[in-house]
Amino acid sequence: MRLAILPLLALTLFSTNLPAAEPTAKLVSVKKIWDQGPHNAFTDLIRFQDRWYCSFREGAGHASGAGAMRVLVSSDGEKWTSAALIEQKDVDLRDPKLSLLPDGRLLMVGGAAVPASRNPLKDHYSIVSFSKDGKDWTAPAKVLDSWQWLWRVTWHKGTAYGVAYQWNPKEDGAKERPGAILAKSSDGAKFEKLVDLKQVNATEATLAFDGDTMLCLQRRDSKPNSALLGTSKPPYTDWTWKDLGIYYGGPNFIRLKDGWWACGRIIEGGKAQTVLCRLDVAAGKLTPALTLPSGGDNSYAGLVWHQDQLWISYYSSHEGKSSIYLARVEIE
Repeated sequence: MRLAILPLLALTLFSTNLPAAEPTAKLVSVKKIWDQGPHNAFTDLIRFQDRWYCSFREGAGHASGAGAMRVLVSSDGEKWTSAALIEQKDVDLRDPKLSLLPDGRLLMVGGAAVPASRNPLKDHYSIVSFSKDGKDWTAPAKVLDSWQWLWRVTWHKGTAYGVAYQWNPKEDGAKERPGAILAKSSDGAKFEKLVDLKQVNATEATLAFDGDTMLCLQRRDSKPNSALLGTSKPPYTDWTWKDLGIYYGGPNFIRLKDGWWACGRIIEGGKAQTVLCRLDVAAGKLTPALTLPSGGDNSYAGLVWHQDQLWISYYSSHEGKSSIYLARVEIE
C-alpha cells in the first residue's frame, strides 16, 4: 500500500504551482573603452550597420568648458576607435543620444550651452545631427525653443517622441522648475510640442512603448526628487503618473522577454552608483538587481539587447578619472 501512494505523492509535490523565480542579473564583463578626454561622460549606445556605436561628451568637467560630442565605433565590442568628433566654437555640446531614423540614417540629439564658459549663460537649446555612416555628421542644428532640452528621442511607427525639460534662466535657484513638454517629429529635423507634462522639477526622461502605450521614466531634481513612471495611450495627451519613491538619475529603460529593466544613478548613504533595476510597470516599483562598478560622477547608460545579453554603456569616475565603460549582463 505504501508503494502505491509514493508515486502519487511525488506527482503532487512536483505539480504544485509555485511562484516563478524573480529574474536576476549577472555581470559577465566590464571594460573601460575610452578615457582620452579630461572628462568623459553622458553615454549612449546603438547597433548600426552590424557595428557598435557609442556616443558621449568630452569636456573639461561635468559642466564646464566647451564640450564636444565623441562617437566611437567597434565591430566586436572589444576594440574601439574614434569615428567622429562633433564640436562648435565656444559652445558646450552635451549628452549626445542616438536613434535610428526610418530611412536608415542615424539621428543624434543633444544639448548646447552658449557660451561654453557659462559666464554668464546666454542660451541653452537642443540640437540634432544626422549621419549615413556614423562617421560624417551634419552640423548641429537647433530644434525647439531656447531653454528646452530634448534629452532623448524614441521612434514609434515613423514618429520620433521625446521629453524636453525646460526652465527659466531668470528663475535659477527657484524651488520648483516648470514642467516638461512632450515633443514629436516626423523627420527628426523639426520638433513640435504635443502636450505639456505638468510635473514639477522634471529633468531627464526616456520614453518606451508597450504596444501603442507610451511609457515615460522621468527624473526629478530638487524637492520632490523621486523618479516618476508615466503612462499614456494615443494620442498621448493624457497621462497617469506613479511615484517610484526613489531618486534615479540619467534614466534609461528597455523591455526584455522577462519584463522591463532600467539603468540609472541611485544615491544611497551619500554614495552614487550606476544600478540596473527591475521595473514593475504595473506596481510602479524599481527593484535594484545589479550595481555596476561605479562611483563618484557616474551613470547615463545606453542599453542594447544583443546575442542574449544586455550591453550597457555608462561613465564613472570610480577609478579616479571620469571614463567610458561597457558592461555585458546576462539576465537569468
